[in-house]
Amino acid sequence: MAARHDSGQPSLRRVIKVGTSLLRGSPERPTAAVIADLAASLCRRQRSGDALTLVTSGAVGLGCTAMALQQRPSEVVALQAAAAVGQGRLMALYQDAFAVRGVAVAQVLLTRGDLASRRRYQNASRTLEQLLAWGVVPVVNENDTLATDELRFGDNDTLSALVAVAIGADELVLLTDVDRLYSGDPRTDWDARPIEEVSSLAELNSLQGAASGGGQWGTGGMTTKLAAARIATSSGIRVRLADGRDPAVLDALLAGERVGTIFQPSPTPLANRKGWLAHALLPKGTLHLDAGAERALTLQGASLLAVGVRAVEGQFGRREAVRLVASDGRELGRGLASLGSGELAELIGCAGVEVVHRDHLVLTGC
Repeated sequence: MAARHDSGQPSLRRVIKVGTSLLRGSPERPTAAVIADLAASLCRRQRSGDALTLVTSGAVGLGCTAMALQQRPSEVVALQAAAAVGQGRLMALYQDAFAVRGVAVAQVLLTRGDLASRRRYQNASRTLEQLLAWGVVPVVNENDTLATDELRFGDNDTLSALVAVAIGADELVLLTDVDRLYSGDPRTDWDARPIEEVSSLAELNSLQGAASGGGQWGTGGMTTKLAAARIATSSGIRVRLADGRDPAVLDALLAGERVGTIFQPSPTPLANRKGWLAHALLPKGTLHLDAGAERALTLQGASLLAVGVRAVEGQFGRREAVRLVASDGRELGRGLASLGSGELAELIGCAGVEVVHRDHLVLTGC
């Protein structure tokens, strides 16, 4: 429950995500000015009682600028090297912008593997909690210098949602270069209508399906923002999407005004561990289930038994994550396998053999 301070506004635990499209700035408003305005808004809100975590992109872009590269590299090793050059420059800009306002910041670099490990996920959560307790603003970025393709988040929208879940945030703010969510790409679709509120997971899923259907809107950044909203709202976190180019918009949003698009949280949110199972894990394989197993999982809250498994796909060991898929191809859930893929392949159809215990399973397709 958010506390209230003398201003009358509730104090909230918020995660604010700012992407490369905003941080690259322009000749009239360079990156340093963008970061200074962002810091000013966040420091004002912190003085009102909010606990703030910032998730940022921008290291690769600043590295490319520093090395006078004409275009973003395509090779992984060159991207990692550019990130190594740019990350220090990025943090220096944040440190300077917050320091003049009397606020300390801390660099936190994460890979997908850090959050896919339960132990490291808990360690990251505790570190962020301590920084917030000290009044420090964590500045979180993907560790592009070390992350390999299979351990990348792919976008910092996903990272910001997982960070919000890890610290039990009240709100996730996604700053972008459009004023709100639309039913289509407003730059190319004259019939695109603005969407001020998304009230349910079903509505969000329908929008996400439309976004992934193709076109400039579907292949751009909005698809990943909708995916981030799904992660956060399913864990009981409200999501705000708004134009980050205008500092006045961010000030209004942080003051509680209705700007941009609001995604309302699920009334039945996942618990922290279930949220981790659903969203942070990297599935190593897929189990194809029969109709009986589907009913047992979705209607009875049962564990998954080998008798309900029709086929095993991929290679995985014990305690590694797997996807649970219905006969029509829908993902039903995710969980930690009690058996490795080789063991399970020999036990398909056997009664009484537990494959995924219900305590290590979360339904994602409901």
